[in-house]
Amino acid sequence: MKLKLQVWRQKNKNAKGSLKLYNVEADEHMSFLEMLDVLNEQLISDKSDPIAFDHDCREGICGSCSLVIDGRPHGPQQGTTTCQLHMRHYKDGDTITIEPYRAKAFPIVKDLVTQRTAYDKIIQAGGYVSVNTGQAVDGNAIPIEGGIAAKAFDAATCIGCGACAAACPNGSAMLFTSAKIAHLSLLPQGQIEHKSRVRKMVAQMDKEGFGMCSNVGACEVDCPKEISTDNIARLNREYLSASLGAED
Repeated sequence: MKLKLQVWRQKNKNAKGSLKLYNVEADEHMSFLEMLDVLNEQLISDKSDPIAFDHDCREGICGSCSLVIDGRPHGPQQGTTTCQLHMRHYKDGDTITIEPYRAKAFPIVKDLVTQRTAYDKIIQAGGYVSVNTGQAVDGNAIPIEGGIAAKAFDAATCIGCGACAAACPNGSAMLFTSAKIAHLSLLPQGQIEHKSRVRKMVAQMDKEGFGMCSNVGACEVDCPKEISTDNIARLNREYLSASLGAED
C-alpha cells in the first residue's frame, strides 16, 4: 500500500519544528514502527537525516513507542501501543499525521522523541516499597482478597508511556501517578509507607509541571493498558487522608 506521511521534524529542542510530507510503500502485515523503519531506510539511501523516534521492546510492554498518530497517542486503536498497531488498519492512499507527545513536562528532544524523565522522578519520589522484607516468600503466604489483588494488578499494568499526559488537555499525569500509587497501597507490603508515598509523589508530580485533572477522561480512553480513572478517585481520597494526618 502507498501512504503519505506528515511527520513532525525538529532538529533539536531549541529549533523550530514543522510537518514534512513523505511517501512510503508499506506491507499490510507491517507494524507501524516497521513502516517507519522502511521510511528511514529510504531516507538514509537518499542521504537524508532519518526520523528519530523512541522504541525498544516492540511488544507493547516497555512504553517507549510514544507517538501521536492522527491526533491520538498511540493511534486510533483502543488498548494498543504504537508498536502493536499494524498497517492493515489503514487503506492504500491514506495520509497519516505523526507527531511527538505534546505536554509541557515532555520537552521535545528531536523529531518524535520527547524527554519523559519526569515520570521517572515521580517514581523516585516514592513509587517503591523500601521496607526490608527479607527473602522472597511463597506467593500464597500473604493472604490478599481476590478483588483487591485484581485491582492492584490492573493498576500495575501501567507501562509509564506518557499517553495519559499527552491525551489530557491539561497535560495531567494523574492517571500514571494514581496507578503507581494504587498498585502499592492496595497491597499489605505498601501500607507502611502509604501516607508519605502519596504526599511525596503528588508533590513531585506538581513540581515537574504537570497540569491538574479536570475529569475529561481522555487519559483512560487513550491509555494502551486501559487503566481506569477509578485510580484517580482513589488517589484523591488517599491524598486528602494523608494530608489531614501528620504520620509518615
